[in-house]
Amino acid sequence: MSATPVAQSRTESARSSPAASSSRRSLAAALLLGAVGAAVVLLASGQTWAQGAADAVGGTIPLKADGRDVTGVPAALAVVGLAALVAVFAVRRAGRLLVSALLALSGAGAALAAFLGADGSGTLDEQARRTTGTSDAAAEALTHTVWPYVTAGGGLLILIAGLLALRYGTSWPAMSGRYEREGAAPRKARQGAADPDRPEELWKALDRGEDPTGDQ
Repeated sequence: MSATPVAQSRTESARSSPAASSSRRSLAAALLLGAVGAAVVLLASGQTWAQGAADAVGGTIPLKADGRDVTGVPAALAVVGLAALVAVFAVRRAGRLLVSALLALSGAGAALAAFLGADGSGTLDEQARRTTGTSDAAAEALTHTVWPYVTAGGGLLILIAGLLALRYGTSWPAMSGRYEREGAAPRKARQGAADPDRPEELWKALDRGEDPTGDQ
């Protein structure tokens, strides 16, 4: 008589196991990709993206522009992406979808801004005008580094993390729910029987409408 429930229980466990495993893998992948992507963007955007020189009286002046000189958008969006990655676990349902979309958009925006700013010539021209004091000065002998594209790659990692959150985020655990479950037991334990050796506990129990001698 008991074989059927046991068989059904095993069947349900077998069905739920792949789904739980997929949820754990997607969660780990999103956390890793989002964190690594943000770190890459913040690091690479602080590196030299372009170099050049400006003609001036007495010779040439070397010019150099790092990613944040060219555009501060990737670094700012990386910070937004990190905040969204953490917030994914603090919200549920529609809120989680919105935060996941923000995470994906942060990555896409960081990648696009880095790609569009890879040339850096406009920033170097501005440095040339400011350095030489002439309005028509322009940077020459331009060279570029790989760091803008590394920054764009970091943004793409954040984008993938956001897409994973959009696809699998509904099955991920919620931070607030876990804390509520963990905090419920201690609260109930604190509201248990009062210690008869401590009069203040007896008064507190009476204030709660409990019988302080009920469990003795």
